[in-house]
Amino acid sequence: MPLREGEWNLSYSANGVHPAANFTFGTIESGYYLLEPYEITYADVDAGDTPMPREDGARFGEDYRGQATVTFEVGVDTVEDAANMIGRHAANLDAVSMMGQAWDGKAVRKRMATPAVLRTTQGGRPRRFYGRPRKFAPAGSRLTRQGYTPVVATFVCVDDTAYDDTEQTLPVFLNPPPHRGLVGPLAEPLSMTGQGATKVPGEAVIGGKSPTWPVIRFYGPISNPTCEVVGGWKLAFSGLTLGAGQYVTVDPRPWARTVLRNNGASVAGDITRGSPRLQDLLLPVGRHDFILRGTDATGTAYMTIAWRDAYPYL
Repeated sequence: MPLREGEWNLSYSANGVHPAANFTFGTIESGYYLLEPYEITYADVDAGDTPMPREDGARFGEDYRGQATVTFEVGVDTVEDAANMIGRHAANLDAVSMMGQAWDGKAVRKRMATPAVLRTTQGGRPRRFYGRPRKFAPAGSRLTRQGYTPVVATFVCVDDTAYDDTEQTLPVFLNPPPHRGLVGPLAEPLSMTGQGATKVPGEAVIGGKSPTWPVIRFYGPISNPTCEVVGGWKLAFSGLTLGAGQYVTVDPRPWARTVLRNNGASVAGDITRGSPRLQDLLLPVGRHDFILRGTDATGTAYMTIAWRDAYPYL
């Protein structure tokens, strides 16, 4: 469900007895409004500088950036929820507890590498962050009995990137669909307009401002499937055969880094030595042509490329 301007939403799935979350805040209408604008901070760069031996200065090495942290100062307001102080106090305690349950995040904290999703709409731009809710600090206040409690909460991202909330998906067929040609009668001059005039099968246009991660899924029947980005990288499998109805998903995103069959079995060992590492399967901004290679006697095999445009800020 799309968020309204200025809203934020924290969500994750359930895990056994630990409940899921779908918590919306950030506006007066939600009852959890921001006291101050949200703040996005970035960790210091892990610099790879090395001092020069027996001389001034340093040699620059390979630097790494840490995670982003989103900080909120939230006013939990139930002043109008009851006509008396006891009712407002009780309603406020319930509201703070509801936010606390969502921010506890035990359903994701008990799963290795599993992130929650923090979504927002700012300036009409729907964005999302992947990470985990961390700090949750309700302030002790006399106003709680009147139906108001300020809370400071943080969300620590898995990286320093904001992603478009809309995922784009591109199907790529082993055998492209046949050209249907033109049907008469025709009149001159002939022209071609619309998407088909500029877009060809297997073409993806990556938007945003930063490189992004493609999630690649191969659908059988196919043997030794290969995904090639023309002029870029080539991800190939050797000894892997997928039957009809079977698929393999290559997910290079930092919170996943998996190569799994549809039954959950890992086939990362079937990737050829000449293929790039998962951490290098990035797509820069711009136009890219994808080609599916492999052996398929039926001509029905295909793959999908899914991605979200990425941004260094909102």
